[in-house]
Amino acid sequence: MASNPKSSGSGYSAEMDEAERASRDQIAALQTKRLAWTLAHAYDNVAHYKKAFDTAGVHPSDFRQPSDLGKFPFTVKTDLRDNYPFKMFAVARERLVRVHASSGTTGKPIVVGYTRADIDIWSDVMARSIRAAGGRSGMIIHNAYGYGLFTGGLGVHYGAERLGCTVVPVSGGMTERQVQLINDFKPDIITVTPSYMLAILDEFKRQGLDPRQSSLKIGIFGAEPWTNAMRTEIEQAFDMDATDIYGLSEVIGPGVAQECIETKDGLHIWEDHFYPEVIDPETGAVLPDGEKGELVFTSLTKQAFPIIRYRTRDLTRLLPGTARPGMRRMEKVTGRSDDMIILRGVNVFPTQIEEVLLGTDWCGGHFIIELTREGRMDEMTVLAEARPESWDGSGLLEHTERIAAYIKNTIGISARIKAVAPETLERSLGKAKRVVDKRPKE
Repeated sequence: MASNPKSSGSGYSAEMDEAERASRDQIAALQTKRLAWTLAHAYDNVAHYKKAFDTAGVHPSDFRQPSDLGKFPFTVKTDLRDNYPFKMFAVARERLVRVHASSGTTGKPIVVGYTRADIDIWSDVMARSIRAAGGRSGMIIHNAYGYGLFTGGLGVHYGAERLGCTVVPVSGGMTERQVQLINDFKPDIITVTPSYMLAILDEFKRQGLDPRQSSLKIGIFGAEPWTNAMRTEIEQAFDMDATDIYGLSEVIGPGVAQECIETKDGLHIWEDHFYPEVIDPETGAVLPDGEKGELVFTSLTKQAFPIIRYRTRDLTRLLPGTARPGMRRMEKVTGRSDDMIILRGVNVFPTQIEEVLLGTDWCGGHFIIELTREGRMDEMTVLAEARPESWDGSGLLEHTERIAAYIKNTIGISARIKAVAPETLERSLGKAKRVVDKRPKE
């Protein structure tokens, strides 16, 4: 295998590629070469990394083997936000062919960029993911991930085209039309958040259609945690195989790891492009494979936006490869080490809700977010305590509806806002507990 970060740029066959067939030793040797390149590339071209490495007293030349990576500092979300918009890029802005962005807690999004070679690599790992899920050239893919600044829609799109599939770029929403196009176009594969797949299922039933008679054979679901119970429901309802995909904008987008249709036993990480670690969330110590902790990623081949030891805050553990023996697996994500909420595929921070509420003249800033599951859909209710001078016992419906609309328009989620009387929400003596998760556990 070549050690230089270069994409094949070619189409994908039904067979596993060279890296997928590689042994664990071959993958480790490739990672060592690519980690050395990435550390030097980031240090030489990104002021943030040069300062961070110098402050930590490490230099790319100190790297000899993958275990040495633990000497280098972590990258966290605030580092990316503090360097908004383009200061984390390792190439001239003119070399970028695309930028994407994700929502942040202060109104400034996390901005990521791609060179042409980066787009080729992203297309390759997404094509590999779709193929691992059972996709093949010539199949029709109904892509219901959102297009735009969100990486989901375009990431799947380019990977599907690289694999040789026919893409139906539906994006999200318009559920009735989604069902119509599934019936009319007869796609083999659907890519969508698992919770929205349940909304599509409900629409099938509303229209009196039997989802088991649909053309769908494979589902590739991601962008939010989902349980094996939800997998079983989707598979039985549609008579299909449901697989999990993992990715995040900061690392590349979707296509970092994918569950294989042969085993469905966790997500194989494409370790020729992304180096995983699992750390103790409190101490930052690297944990051995098999122990649960916080997932950390270092990119191995990205030109425009190299990422060094990025703390994802996702909790999981690393396991040996099965369907792809040389590539380790990550267990399904079970939660997060911070307070971020993933609701129907959208990242939400309590601080975003707090910022909105503190912008009003009727809320004193005390609030609790309740997460519930009504039927199969996750719901958010914000209990916001009114100021004494604003409370008239009516529920302040006009104000709460305005806040709900603002949250929908700015954050992109639907939430119920309920004003409650002053001094009715429990006070915390320490760190405020903002989120009460009442959703049933698997």
